[in-house]
Amino acid sequence: MAAAPLEDLVHPEWAAALAPCEASLRAALRALADRAYDGAQILPPPSRLLRAFGWPLSSVKVLVIGQDPYPTPGHAIGLSFACDARVRPLPRSLANIYRELADDLGVPAPSTGDLSGWAQEGVLLLNRVLSVEAGAAGSHRRLGWEAVTDTAVRAVASRALPLVAILWGRDAQSVAPLLGTTPVIASAHPSPLSASRGFFGSRPFSRANELLAAQGAEPVHWV
Repeated sequence: MAAAPLEDLVHPEWAAALAPCEASLRAALRALADRAYDGAQILPPPSRLLRAFGWPLSSVKVLVIGQDPYPTPGHAIGLSFACDARVRPLPRSLANIYRELADDLGVPAPSTGDLSGWAQEGVLLLNRVLSVEAGAAGSHRRLGWEAVTDTAVRAVASRALPLVAILWGRDAQSVAPLLGTTPVIASAHPSPLSASRGFFGSRPFSRANELLAAQGAEPVHWV
């Protein structure tokens, strides 16, 4: 995977956008291969590591930043906050996101944690760090992924296209300086440790659609 052309790993539009950080991307992939060779279980699986970049860059209209993938085997699918459709119960942060979605828009919560439908709607579900070792949250920080995701954020923000950024928690909000004049919806993280300190009641979904409408864009269908 580390030697494959970028065009084989991500959508062609993303291949061009990520070219400036290709060295960091390949270094991270090589580091993962080395750790896997030594017996580490890397999450998500290789086919899903770069899944957030599987849709066209030009289609992105909402950016949602997460931290790193779920460290529980079988959960992470390469999209921030999302999990495999078979996972029960839902991860607690995602359950809180669904609670806020229902309160905000008055709709039933989705039946699974697979947020691929949001990605198809133009929501870039991007973790700051794109991999993790099973059972060890945060274990792949400073492996090189931050350079990749910084480049991705700059690429999204530099287009002359409608965009709204949703930044939950301090880690996500660290990318704010990269967003230029992009409208930002910032609040506490949906984790059970912080959701009651400003995430609940923040109405990010309706506010994002209002900000998109103000830019002449179609709203996201969040259900």
